[in-house]
Amino acid sequence: MSEPMPLKFGGEPLTADRARRMRWTATGILAAMAVLFFTTHGLLGNHPAWGYVNAFAEAAMVGGLADWFAVTALFRHPLGLPIPHTAIIPMNKDRIADTMAQFLQENFLTPTVVARRMSNMNIARALGDFLVASPEGSGQDARSRITGGAAELLAEMLESLDPDRLGNQVRSGLGGQLAKIDVSPLAGRMLESAMADRRHLPLINGLVRWAGLTLEDNEETIHEIIHDRVNGVLRWAGLDKRISGNVLDGLYKLLAEVLVDPDHPLRGKVEEGLEKLAHDLQHDPETRERVEEMKRDLIENPAVAEWWMGVWERIRRSLIRRAREADTELGSEMRGGLADLGKALKQDERLQWQINRFSRRTLVGIATRYGGEIVTLVSETVKRWDATTITGRIENAVGRDLQFIRINGTLVGGLVGMTLHFITSFM
Repeated sequence: MSEPMPLKFGGEPLTADRARRMRWTATGILAAMAVLFFTTHGLLGNHPAWGYVNAFAEAAMVGGLADWFAVTALFRHPLGLPIPHTAIIPMNKDRIADTMAQFLQENFLTPTVVARRMSNMNIARALGDFLVASPEGSGQDARSRITGGAAELLAEMLESLDPDRLGNQVRSGLGGQLAKIDVSPLAGRMLESAMADRRHLPLINGLVRWAGLTLEDNEETIHEIIHDRVNGVLRWAGLDKRISGNVLDGLYKLLAEVLVDPDHPLRGKVEEGLEKLAHDLQHDPETRERVEEMKRDLIENPAVAEWWMGVWERIRRSLIRRAREADTELGSEMRGGLADLGKALKQDERLQWQINRFSRRTLVGIATRYGGEIVTLVSETVKRWDATTITGRIENAVGRDLQFIRINGTLVGGLVGMTLHFITSFM
């Protein structure tokens, strides 16, 4: 057998129980006054004090009955009798809903009221104080809950979305933005700027070293090519090996000279070619069209799409793992970011002013655009409730206080009755 769920203070079942107990208490006091009245009625001649007790009980009984009738008439017909102007709340449910909605709109959802209330509130400063609260206080716990909830929300969102579809959407979005960018002039300006600042020299040196390493890795291939191209006499005399060796030595020497001599003519030729390429990328329509065609082919290439999907899936799984694991770098970054945000909100008055103004304008805008819809929603929701539901909810909310009215009416009525008996005894 499962254990019952604990009731929180202020929950509806607990509130109903407390209201019910107070109802029985008020009824018990009323019944006690009735018993006291009938008991003391036969003792009036024994002693004058019984007259005061009887007067108290009689007036208390009358006051208690009157207040019982008034309180009961709010929610239902007393004793089930259809007395006029009773069961006020169930009979006027729709009018109550409209009145509640009108009260809400006039006192909370008008732009003037919202702006006036917001003008005295420093939301940014309050949020900053909360975010930079003592590390050992409730602020730290709240920040941990915020970061934990945000990380869990991120993980669940990434898991709930179709990874293939989302990856394709991200790729399409990036591809669409890349398609709008004119890459050729941008590349030309970047190359021109790099050459002006002499930042292209490491690139040339790298190309020279790469060429030397490529020659070294393919020496045997070069020997075979030269061996196949020379005539039989040279091969018979073994001169093909000498020729290929001289060719390789000459190439190695040329590359070494280019590498160590910043003013080598071949470097000048390379720089002239780069300058022409930078110019053509910016001003030559044919070159720009070729670059754009290459860009389009790259975007539409299935291999690139497959590569991107693999990259996206690794990013997605990494984010989910980092969000789910406790005390990960992601959580630390989020907590650090919240703390930094709190300090900025607490210390920067201009930032406070901007955020408060944005909040005020946002809430005023919501009240202006959607205030009527919010009020209509409240009104229609209350109207959809059946009479029993709305009566029960209101009675549970205020019934306990109404029972105190019955108790007070009983006691005050008794005191009034006893006072009147005292006055009339001297007349």
